Amino acid sequence: MTDTPAFLQDAKDLLTEQGFTSNDTWYHGTSSALVDSIKAQGLKRSGDRELKEAAKKTMATIGNAYTEQTEPVFLTQSRELAFYWAKQTVRDRSVRVEGDEHPVVFAVKLPGELNRQVKPDVGAASLLLVKEGENFMAYLAGIYQANNLGTPEIDLMKADRMEYLSKLGMAYFDADIDVSCLKIVTD
Repeated sequence: MTDTPAFLQDAKDLLTEQGFTSNDTWYHGTSSALVDSIKAQGLKRSGDRELKEAAKKTMATIGNAYTEQTEPVFLTQSRELAFYWAKQTVRDRSVRVEGDEHPVVFAVKLPGELNRQVKPDVGAASLLLVKEGENFMAYLAGIYQANNLGTPEIDLMKADRMEYLSKLGMAYFDADIDVSCLKIVTD
């Protein structure tokens, strides 16, 4: 049984034998604590400054250096998958940042030329080799099974880059996304 709100359960409309279909709307899952900043500044690459600062302080406390990397804005074509990643963001933040947060999903509508710059996230291969990736694959398998489709199979080393998008729903945009392209998904 899923805890994904009904209005975000879109896999039944997007999932086919070939995987998730895509159109010109993308989704980004995040924490409610970041909504005001996103509404004011848009989605920023490597955008959760508060969490990055907490990580930097933790690493300094134990005597290690923290090298911040610029990450793209991660997207998916599914509201349901965006909700999963939003829950992970809330969980990750709860370890380092105090507050009562909940998952939020933003719809992202990029103009034509920018929409063509959304890329399959083949870098996700490294994620899928750790526990977080295993958890995602188990969640994803549940979605496929709930829609009477077999468990998605992907050979991380040999997969075509488009499989990361179609089978796993993983994409990225390597630039900031203006607030005019964003809308919170609600009922």
